Amino acid sequence: MVKLNIGGVPEHFNLPWHLCIEEGAFKDAEINLQWNEYAGGTGAMCKGLRDGDIDIAIILSEGIVKDIIAGNPSKIIQTYIETPLVWGIHVGANATPTTITDLKGEKAAISRFGSGSHLMAYVHAQQQGWNTSELDFDVIQNLNGAIDSLSKTNNYFLWEHFTTKPLVDNGTFRRIGDIPTPWPCFVIAVREEILNTEPEAIKQVLQVINNKTRSFKNTPEIDQLLAERYQQQLADIKKWLSITEWSQQQINIETLDKIQSQLFDLDIINKKVNSSILQW
Repeated sequence: MVKLNIGGVPEHFNLPWHLCIEEGAFKDAEINLQWNEYAGGTGAMCKGLRDGDIDIAIILSEGIVKDIIAGNPSKIIQTYIETPLVWGIHVGANATPTTITDLKGEKAAISRFGSGSHLMAYVHAQQQGWNTSELDFDVIQNLNGAIDSLSKTNNYFLWEHFTTKPLVDNGTFRRIGDIPTPWPCFVIAVREEILNTEPEAIKQVLQVINNKTRSFKNTPEIDQLLAERYQQQLADIKKWLSITEWSQQQINIETLDKIQSQLFDLDIINKKVNSSILQW
């Protein structure tokens, strides 16, 4: 049996992985898949891949593209979520800003440099016509760090809309806007060493998870299970499911070209590469 470590955020997108693990589907395929929670998000998972702490990551497309170009010895093996991620733009309950315009000049709270919250702050600033070179950041590690930061400052924080919805509902955050990613949000990335030594095991992992995600939305009472596990309102989960599609295909070259072009235009990467080298 091949042991593999996988990392992902503690969010509703990843329930199919947990169900496959709990149901023994990976063990039936001779894979001992160990889940590792990364509350710090994409930046933390990039480090995990580089350090060999995890072999596989369910990771934001733009974040892993940036890090592979920067030397992360990993490859994208498939799109996981085909639809965009909707990022809520949040401030603290008592913060001064009330509109997007008011955020100009304020610090963006980010989990870490290279994370989705960091990269999307640039995308958002560009859309607003702000000078992205003037952006300032406060590294807060994770959602709990954001709660602390936003309670004391006028910082703003970009995080997945539905994950933060309970904090908006209870008055911890105010959401003053949304911004969707301009591309499919999550991909599956694997360390090159594992792709070289265990290619058949990786193919088995994909077969198992793809079998689950093909029918995931049709699972009886899946909306109720998601709401219970992730402490969400049922109505919010129903809305999220209606706008979310899982993928069983490799990310296409045109999408990778688009991501690279956007990151390059924002000076987040200093070069563009042939997108095929980002793929397995």
